[in-house]
Amino acid sequence: MKSRRNSGRWTAAPLDPPMPAQFSKHYTVEEARALLPDVRLWLDGLDQCAGRLKTLDKKVGALLDQGCDAGGKSVNDLMKTLAECRDVLLEFHRRQIQVKDLKRGLIDFPSYRDGREIFLCWERDEEDIEFWHDLETGYSGRERL
Repeated sequence: MKSRRNSGRWTAAPLDPPMPAQFSKHYTVEEARALLPDVRLWLDGLDQCAGRLKTLDKKVGALLDQGCDAGGKSVNDLMKTLAECRDVLLEFHRRQIQVKDLKRGLIDFPSYRDGREIFLCWERDEEDIEFWHDLETGYSGRERL
């Protein structure tokens, strides 16, 4: 069931919101919180991929700079790592969870508040989902739940 905040509490959102929705999936605070362990793992996986990509890119770049054939293991490892990154990013995409800043681990979950679409906003160093913002305002418009 979708939820929204009303008078300091999250309550059931209307089944048919009054405005057309940008997203087909909307999370309650509880649903988003339940996904945080997975989101943390996915972000860690992307961090590891990014580190490997940086190393492999330097390796392949050095081979190309020397005029060497860059095929073989280095390029295969680079392609495998890119595929791993893609697979992790698809986990977010399938769930319509927005990755706003990968380095900071800034994540937005589509939700409803008072019948309008909003984002539940979470950052990697936060223990729990405690903020929301309008779709248009972004991080600077964050407010406490």
